[in-house]
Amino acid sequence: MISKMSLLETINSPADLKPLSLEQLKQLAEELRAFMIKSVAETGGHLASSLGAVELTLALHQVFNLPEDRLIWDVGHQTYAHKILTGRRARFGTLRQFKGISGFPKREESPYDAFNTGHSSTSISAALGMARARDLLQAKHKVVAIIGDGSLSNGLALEALNDAGHKKTDLLVILNDNRMSISKPVGGLANYLNRIITGQWYNRIKQQVDSLLAAIPAVGKTALKLANYLEEIAKGLIVPGILFEELGFRYLGPVNAHDLDQLLPTLQRVRELSGPILLHVLTVKGKGFEHAEKNPIAFHGTPVFNARTGRTQDRSGITFSQVFAHSLEYLARQDEKIVAIVAAMTSGTALDQFAQDLPERFFDVGIAESHAVTLAAGMAAEGLRPVVVVYSTFLQRAYDEVLHDVCLQNLPVVFALDRGGVVGEDGPTHHGVFDIAYLRHIPNLAIFAPSDGNELALMLKTALARSGPTVIRYPRGVVNQETCNLDKPGIPLGRARVARPGKDVAILGLGNMLWPALEAAESLARKGIQAAVIDPRSIKPLDTITLADIARTTGALLTVEDHVLAGGFGSAVMEFLQTEGMHHIKVESMGFPDRFIEHGTQTRLFQEYGLTAEGIEQRVLDLVRLKNGS
Repeated sequence: MISKMSLLETINSPADLKPLSLEQLKQLAEELRAFMIKSVAETGGHLASSLGAVELTLALHQVFNLPEDRLIWDVGHQTYAHKILTGRRARFGTLRQFKGISGFPKREESPYDAFNTGHSSTSISAALGMARARDLLQAKHKVVAIIGDGSLSNGLALEALNDAGHKKTDLLVILNDNRMSISKPVGGLANYLNRIITGQWYNRIKQQVDSLLAAIPAVGKTALKLANYLEEIAKGLIVPGILFEELGFRYLGPVNAHDLDQLLPTLQRVRELSGPILLHVLTVKGKGFEHAEKNPIAFHGTPVFNARTGRTQDRSGITFSQVFAHSLEYLARQDEKIVAIVAAMTSGTALDQFAQDLPERFFDVGIAESHAVTLAAGMAAEGLRPVVVVYSTFLQRAYDEVLHDVCLQNLPVVFALDRGGVVGEDGPTHHGVFDIAYLRHIPNLAIFAPSDGNELALMLKTALARSGPTVIRYPRGVVNQETCNLDKPGIPLGRARVARPGKDVAILGLGNMLWPALEAAESLARKGIQAAVIDPRSIKPLDTITLADIARTTGALLTVEDHVLAGGFGSAVMEFLQTEGMHHIKVESMGFPDRFIEHGTQTRLFQEYGLTAEGIEQRVLDLVRLKNGS
């Protein structure tokens, strides 16, 4: 018996959507969701956001002429349907796998991906740039930015809105409002959008104006003039989206983006309009998958799961994030000046419990990393002890604030850099492999890198006792040592630890690289090579005493780091030896090369770049031969 081909199997490009009827599009939406759930259950990925954007994606692909027209997706968490519809259905099972397709829009992957994304709030700026390039080149295509309500709170998005509206550039911005970012959105803009959706804005303003008009005596020209004036004000105030109108955009919506009967004709009309337009659409994160609708935070970025039950694979062990969060709360209960600041990453940084237990000392500022850092600087200037907990890749967005607002004033802000090093399947936009290089050169800033949970906890204790700024860089994943004793003294800054003695060569394994270094040393010992293993712990300042001593003893050093080589820990070691005139010491470094590292599991990436016990052992053997002149 020949099985009937699904409608989805006939779609290989957006052109195949053009002749489909409304009913066929609705059927295709259901097939897309089923395909997506089944596939992501086997690979993991950003499911909830993509499920919520299925009908919106279908409508955009049918109404606009792609790839001539440009779609710029903010962040890219919601683009799985887009990928499936643009010729990548057959490869979708490789999503976020090593050498497979990316979880985010990628120009190198498809002509339908107009702009690479991965960090939030860039879409409107990029789209505006494309629109102005189009105008200068006298082209006629449309440019559309699709941005979520959480991303809209970032300063970059607001700067772009301000610029686009002012210059009246022909641009369509679609605000995909699902009342979520990764966690629930916070702040005044989120409240504003909620008032539009619920009608509270209209009702509250109308009631106030009606009451005021009723109180005016119905006599005299002055009263009549005032009443007319107030009516004109009311017309402006009760228009939903007045904020966007005042920025120069024509506001349309809100529209139910799961209702194709409403969405399609709206987009068709909007396509014929010119100038800056903001179309406000409403979606449900996780739409069509009960488990994701009930728990959109868990299914924002999900590991492999059971498509029927929604249960994810159990993750054994305690993570660095959990150790940090527990330690921070423990210390905060002892010191009321300690406060925690996150940028829309409460769950990702494991601070849910802190937020619940100490809400008055927990500040989620939304997707606004620059603001988070300067907010911390202001708090520190007034005597508080702020801890900014942020993914390494996202602190890149606040570099100037770290340098200018915190370090220049030598303020006691602690930066907890979660996800330092490669993070896995999210790939180059999310790997935290640049932080040492972009922070190490800043005066006043100290940098720690723990190898286990106990070190992480004690480094936090040390950092909170300092009078200047401190970074603690820790990786994604499970800790090797879970026991934490915060009653012990903190780890002194600039003090390394000899994890294993040796006389032939020294391996400096930074942070999580200590463990494969120790494993390599065990194997080398069986071959007659006594390799010392050093846990550096402090990147800045270096433990120059231990470093100089071990260099003189062994004559050969190998640094290993989960970071790019350019400007990293190995560079710091070589700079020190050069300064000390120790030119005879043989030094080699292992880390990531001068390129953006692709996506894949952490284990696979470490294997690919030799950051394993076997890779370290081979480099040590080569180094010893070089040292001995053989």
